[in-house]
Formats: sequence, structure tokens, C-alpha cells
Amino acid sequence: MKKLIALTAGLIVSAALATGCSSGDADAGGGAPAAVVEVKNMSYSPAQVTIEKGQTVQWRFDDSGLPHDVVGEGAVAGQLKSDLLTEGTYEYTFDEAGTFDYHCTPHPMMVGTVVVTE
Repeated sequence: MKKLIALTAGLIVSAALATGCSSGDADAGGGAPAAVVEVKNMSYSPAQVTIEKGQTVQWRFDDSGLPHDVVGEGAVAGQLKSDLLTEGTYEYTFDEAGTFDYHCTPHPMMVGTVVVTE
């Protein structure tokens, strides 16, 4: 019986880890992104976020089946680049301070900016 309980507990923990759940508090350094940008209604919202160097931005895609991406310009061109997505998330960690612009390839009027401070 003890082996069955231990096995069941182990499977529950494994399932939680596989789905990205954890018992840690997200606000206590649990790996939560510093900023979240919603990608829907043909826009990035908010269009500008400010984070600190070394922090991560997460883009959440949900725009009624329209595919969008995140493509960096300037210093992050070629590095900040998601797949075309209709749903799901993309994350990027900014290791340098500065102002970084990005756009959506199929919808060039969709633009955003990440300001990274020291």
C-alpha cells in the first residue's frame, strides 16, 4: 500500500511538472515572466513594456485563428523571433539594456517595444 501511495504521489508531481505547474509562488521568483503581452485583436497589448536586464517577456497568442509572430528589429533581429502562432505562448529573455522594437511579419502595422533597464 505504501508503494502505491508513493507511486501515485510521484505521478501527480510528474504530471504537475509536465504541465508547467509548481508548488512555488510565482511572485517569489517562481519563473513567471516580468511582462506579458497579449497578441489579439490585431495588436500587441500593451504595445510597450519596461523590464529589467535579465528578465523575460511572454507573448500570449489568441486572435481568432489569425497567425501572428514576434520578430525583433535592430540589435535583436534574428534572435527575437517566434513561429507564426494562432495560440500558445512565446518567451524571450533580454540580457542587454536598451530599447528593442518588434513587429508581426504578416501584419507589419502590428508593432511593439520592449524597454530594458539596468
